Amino acid sequence: MSKKLNRRDFIKSTTAVTAGVATISSGITLTTFAAEDSPVTNEKRWGMLIDTNKLTESNIDDMVNVCQEENGWGSETHSTGAQKPDWIKKVKVRDKTTGKIDMLPMMCQHCEQPPCVDVCPTNASMKREDGVVLVDKHLCIGCRYCMMACPYGSRSFVHEDLSNQKEHMPRGKGTVESCTLCVHRVDKGGIPACAEAVSSDGVIFGDLYDANSKINQTLKKIQSTQIRADLNLNTGIRYSGI
Repeated sequence: MSKKLNRRDFIKSTTAVTAGVATISSGITLTTFAAEDSPVTNEKRWGMLIDTNKLTESNIDDMVNVCQEENGWGSETHSTGAQKPDWIKKVKVRDKTTGKIDMLPMMCQHCEQPPCVDVCPTNASMKREDGVVLVDKHLCIGCRYCMMACPYGSRSFVHEDLSNQKEHMPRGKGTVESCTLCVHRVDKGGIPACAEAVSSDGVIFGDLYDANSKINQTLKKIQSTQIRADLNLNTGIRYSGI
């Protein structure tokens, strides 16, 4: 289901999520993601450019669906009132002046200065050297401070028992989770599933530090924006067309 927001409110507003404490379920192996073939270094900064002018509503639905399939979230049976996982969501943004409505995908923005990392009491919220923001499920105690700190409402809490999990993407009841930029694919030379699902240049993934990368070259040519640029978080996810 899409969410409808005013464009100005969407760009400038912050999201607050009710905090609480939960326990971590046992019986599941939870791991911190790491590169297998080569070490993660700060010589790269992974990012994504999303051009709303080149995306259709169907494209965004495809991005949500493949993310669910790739990472195994969204099929749980939820109790009444419980928050559902939302690693990527479809958002409607309306310009008050022109009435123009844009549809865009919203996920963790993989900030260079992530507020979620700053407030985490156990260091479960972490940022890899290559800029990908993750949650270490071994360390997460379910306090949800990171959810309150995230300006993008991009983190979810797992309320329900889980089954049939993906081996490459372990999850745990009582922990927080969010978009990982599909590091299990990226570390092996691939791209995130959501980017692969869009055949056009509506979504470009790559190394922001590489002057020859497609994303770097494109950002030099077109106007782009960061959501909540006023917070100076230097997000890895950039948008154009809004």
